[in-house]
Amino acid sequence: MPTFIILSRLTPESMKEPSEIKNLSKVVSSKIKEECPGIKWKESYATLGEYDIVDIVEAKDVAEVEKAAMILRGYGKEITETMSAVPWDEFVSSMAIHKK
Repeated sequence: MPTFIILSRLTPESMKEPSEIKNLSKVVSSKIKEECPGIKWKESYATLGEYDIVDIVEAKDVAEVEKAAMILRGYGKEITETMSAVPWDEFVSSMAIHKK
């Protein structure tokens, strides 16, 4: 299954208090599980820097990843950026020049 990375920034509208992050996470996670059953959540990281959250997911269909990102934006009040990711070895193999 293709891998995708979802980068998110929390907005001031996300929550009134930092302690609300646990409830926000439950709401968003539940909604994504309900509406995007084809997504397999691999990892989630809180980060320090330009993005607050990095999620690594797998999905057969890019439309489900798009839908998950819209749920993060709508319910989570997050700003997201989504990109596809290819394992390095697979990428390097695809770049190999074949001699005739």
